[in-house]
Amino acid sequence: MSIHIYFCLLMGTKPLICTDNYYFYHCKMALYKNINPFSKQNNDTGFASNSNDTGGRFINKDGSYNLVKEGMSFRKRFSIFNDMLNLPQWKFIMVILIFYIAINLVFSTIYFAIGPEQLEGLSKGNSWKIFREIFYFSTQTFTTVGYGHVFPVGDVANCVSAIESLTGFLSLAIGTGLIYGRFSKPRSYLIFSEHALISPYRDGKALMFRFAAYKDKHALTDLEIKVNVGLLVVENDKPDYKYFSLDLERSRVESMSMSWTVVHPINEQSPFFGFTEEDMKTADVELYVMLRGFDDVFSNFVQQRTSYTFNEILFNRKFAPMYRESDDGNTTILELHKLNIHNPVQ
Repeated sequence: MSIHIYFCLLMGTKPLICTDNYYFYHCKMALYKNINPFSKQNNDTGFASNSNDTGGRFINKDGSYNLVKEGMSFRKRFSIFNDMLNLPQWKFIMVILIFYIAINLVFSTIYFAIGPEQLEGLSKGNSWKIFREIFYFSTQTFTTVGYGHVFPVGDVANCVSAIESLTGFLSLAIGTGLIYGRFSKPRSYLIFSEHALISPYRDGKALMFRFAAYKDKHALTDLEIKVNVGLLVVENDKPDYKYFSLDLERSRVESMSMSWTVVHPINEQSPFFGFTEEDMKTADVELYVMLRGFDDVFSNFVQQRTSYTFNEILFNRKFAPMYRESDDGNTTILELHKLNIHNPVQ
């Protein structure tokens, strides 16, 4: 399928009548007519401009990059330290338990293979009972508890137990480091609205989204935010992504203890000036949000990324208020469950 037929299909036009002249005067203009020439183009986003080489959104909702790397072995690309730091808590606990059981099963099998006579203090019984006692001995050796009921007497068993003790020391050090790293790693603890909205703003309209810090004690100070947008436009009869910086009503706050509604006024300097909902879809719009602030609990800076694609931008909606005064009038209550509540514009 040629490029001009592709864009006519995007516009809902029959490709059979999409001649070169029709493409140039209609399909091209449909994508390019509303790109404001006074918008601030940003060529430093780090994203590709060739639309044929990219697929889907650039940044996932959780802030990770929508990218899969190939051409090198998985062993070189895999970062076990990063994955262990970022695993959900229940998965991290399961990995630790599975490793602990698996490594002791390995050593228990080795002890059993070299012969139970290499270990003193084993009770008489069938193979299962002996293996079970060997497993318990292995866990005591691995953790260096050493109760003394069972102990190695042969040279081979003593060598295996020495290696197991060293493995236990190293595993404990690595596990302690990972647990400390998970506790101490600075995290933003921010939650973003699921949608960005095109809402009334003063005498015109504005693009808005909001977010809040959901941890009780994690208030951010000196918070800065940058918002860029990627648009699919046609230049020199070729579709390419162009990136623009969005001017914000406020790009910095000294302290954010509640929620923050980020506002981009859609005026003569906005790349969205004159855009309709269909224009958003045709231009394959994606917002890139990057913020950075100082967290008092971690005594360090934290950062967070997210994005909104064209189908996550809703027109003629406005956010509902999400904070209220307490019944006794002494406290402001932030209602986090209302973060994603919005209403149609009357």
